[in-house]
Amino acid sequence: MWESDRAPEIARRFLADLGGRWLHVQSVGRLADQLAADAGLPDDVRAAAWLHDVGYAPDLSLTGFHPLDGAVYLTECGAPTEVVGLVAWHTGAVWEAAERGLSDKLARMPVPSAKWLDVVTLIDLVNGPDGVATTPEKRVAEILSRYDSSHPVHRAVKFSAPELLASSARARATLGLPDEWPLGPAERM
Repeated sequence: MWESDRAPEIARRFLADLGGRWLHVQSVGRLADQLAADAGLPDDVRAAAWLHDVGYAPDLSLTGFHPLDGAVYLTECGAPTEVVGLVAWHTGAVWEAAERGLSDKLARMPVPSAKWLDVVTLIDLVNGPDGVATTPEKRVAEILSRYDSSHPVHRAVKFSAPELLASSARARATLGLPDEWPLGPAERM
């Protein structure tokens, strides 16, 4: 039986040994927890934030494409379709799926609410790979610098960057968050 409150525990079980990835996921999850308390973020969105990168776990890797691998696992766990969809489609997954030749498999996953997909994307993009708060613009630049230009992640982020930034802006507007959230005005510079 699925329980959204177990999302942090599931994430810990699969990602705690992955160093920076676990730091990133914890920061994303904690921001989602904060938004659930402060802005009424739904439980499914909070759970998806905690689980968005669970597909990086070596034990869950089927395709090597973490959004899809995580979504397959969550489907097997009986997670709600919204959680599965948010994990499958998060942070520009549609572009990376195309780069990896996996668009047909991604298309079989449930399509989440666009509003909540924007929120998961924002929370993901305001946390660096080490869990340190950043801006979506800096996060996109960091991802591009981390991967060689021929890598599918680099190519996908290069093409999706304008939409990722627009998605982040929509989420801030939806939640009534200031442009610098979660950073203070001085940190944003």
